[in-house]
Amino acid sequence: MGIADTAVEVRASGWRTLAALHGHIEAALERELVRRHGLSVVEFTVLDALSRQDGWHMRMSQLARAAALSSSATTRLVNRLEDRGLLRRVLCADDRRGIYTELTPAGRRLHAEASPTHDTVLEESLDSAGEVPELAALVAFLHGA
Repeated sequence: MGIADTAVEVRASGWRTLAALHGHIEAALERELVRRHGLSVVEFTVLDALSRQDGWHMRMSQLARAAALSSSATTRLVNRLEDRGLLRRVLCADDRRGIYTELTPAGRRLHAEASPTHDTVLEESLDSAGEVPELAALVAFLHGA
């Protein structure tokens, strides 16, 4: 194996480790957010992104990027959250084709209730991942970063 092959394998191994850690964390978050708050991880991610707008709103395309979703998946998700009364769409005053999304008071409340669960489960799942030999170095790096 040459130097270039070794570099490719190192990157691939790093990617596999990162994907495994992500899966470990996401599974724990999904389980607890759904159980305690009736929210999926991606739904929480959308509420969280909108909550950080400090009373403002986001374009659908921005929300899609924040949630790492396609535009059609974002539209379906926004529909579900809007049906639940957690967010609303607002037409852009400058560009009638533009649609923004913003949290409703119910969405703000649910986000505030779910945030401590998210933070606790994230910390617990990182700690448990640190006990998995294949993930320990990455977890240690993240704790030190």
